[in-house]
Amino acid sequence: MGLKDSLMKFVAPVDDEDDEEYEEEEEEAEYAQAETKPVSSYEQTHNTKVKKMNPDTKMVLFEPRSLEEAEEIARHLKQRKAAVVNLHRLQREYAQRTIDFLNGVIFALDGTIQKIGHNVILCAPKSIGVDGVISLDSDDD
Repeated sequence: MGLKDSLMKFVAPVDDEDDEEYEEEEEEAEYAQAETKPVSSYEQTHNTKVKKMNPDTKMVLFEPRSLEEAEEIARHLKQRKAAVVNLHRLQREYAQRTIDFLNGVIFALDGTIQKIGHNVILCAPKSIGVDGVISLDSDDD
């Protein structure tokens, strides 16, 4: 026990039982919060820990591995975040269905969708302006 602990006990004595009750209440609250948190399809299929995103984030990068992950992309678009979607890992028919779904989402949000590379698209809601055009031709005019 250090000097700081001794001083704290002298100034504000705490019962050990109260400490244990408080810790138990915290654990119960965390457990209840974890139970009610919706789990995205991306979290379910990949079993990875998802980092909490900075609230100032304006663009999110995706590399979907299944058609269901398009819903996660749509959620971010609804939150006014742009999305770059790399479709390389999807089969051709699923990639086309994903593009069709995202076209519908973008239409509903009055946003824009742009092809920025082979199997790579940029989806942006109306609140994020996109300026410029990427030429996909191999010719240098």
